[in-house]
Amino acid sequence: MPRPVPLDEAIATHVHDGDTVALEGFTHLIPFAAAHEIARQGRRHLKLVRMTPDVVYDQLIGLGVADELVFSYGGNPGVGSLHRLRDAVENHWPHKLVVHEHSHAGLANAYVAGAGRLPFAVLRGYRGTDLEQQSDIISRVTCPFTGEELAAVRAVNPDVTVIHAQLADREGNVMLWGLTGVQREAILAADRAIVTVEDIVDEFPERTGAVILPEWVLKAVSVVPGGAWPSYALGYSTRDNDFYQQWDAVSRDRGSFLAWAKEYGLEAAADV
Repeated sequence: MPRPVPLDEAIATHVHDGDTVALEGFTHLIPFAAAHEIARQGRRHLKLVRMTPDVVYDQLIGLGVADELVFSYGGNPGVGSLHRLRDAVENHWPHKLVVHEHSHAGLANAYVAGAGRLPFAVLRGYRGTDLEQQSDIISRVTCPFTGEELAAVRAVNPDVTVIHAQLADREGNVMLWGLTGVQREAILAADRAIVTVEDIVDEFPERTGAVILPEWVLKAVSVVPGGAWPSYALGYSTRDNDFYQQWDAVSRDRGSFLAWAKEYGLEAAADV
C-alpha cells in the first residue's frame, strides 16, 4: 500500500454504513479531518469506539453518524460535558444512541486482546462499579492457576481504525511519536486501517520512543497536513485550546451546533 490516496477516496473505499469504527488518538494526533470526511460522506449507523470520546465524537454523534458508542470516559477535556453526547443519550437527538462504557484500563485491554486476535482480556478491575452489568462486554473468569476471580473484557476488533500520525515514508510505512495512546493496538486490532499524516519523507528520522506501523497492516495513507486540528501533532502543530473552550457553547444548543455544521460544510451530514 505505498501510494498515498486522497482522504475522500480512503474513506469512500474503506468506511461503510454499519461499520464498527475506531478513531484513536489520546489528546494528541486525534484524526479530526478524517472524522469530518466520514460525516461529509453521509455514513450512518456506525458503532464508534474510542477511549475518551471527546469533541471529535461529540461532533459525529451530533451529526447523526453513530448508533452505538463504546467508550471509557466522555468529556470535553479541561472544559466540561459533551453536550451532543448527552442530548443523544438523554433525549435521543438526533436519534437514540446505545452506549457501552468501560474503564480506561478495560478498553485498553480490549484493544490489546483484539490486536492479539484473542477473544477477551483479563484484568483486575470493575469491582465496586455497575459497569459489570454490561454482560455483553464485561464478565468474570477464574484463573486456572491461582483460583483468583478476574474481570474479563470482550476483545475490540474494529472494522476500521483511523489515526493521524506525523510521517509516512514512500513505502507506505507510518511513524508517530509523542503522546501516544492505543493507536498501535487499535490499528492491529482492525480489519482495515487508515492513517492521515502530516508529510511523506524518504527516510524516517531517529526518534526515541517512536511507533512504526509497517505498510502491510495499513489499507490507506492520506497526506492531510493539519489533519489533527484542533488537537495537535507534536513537531507540527499546537493544540487549539480556544476551540475546545468555545465548543462548550457551540455544542450546548442544537441551533448553534447546526450553525457550526453549516459553517464547516457539514450541513448535509447534519440533515438527520
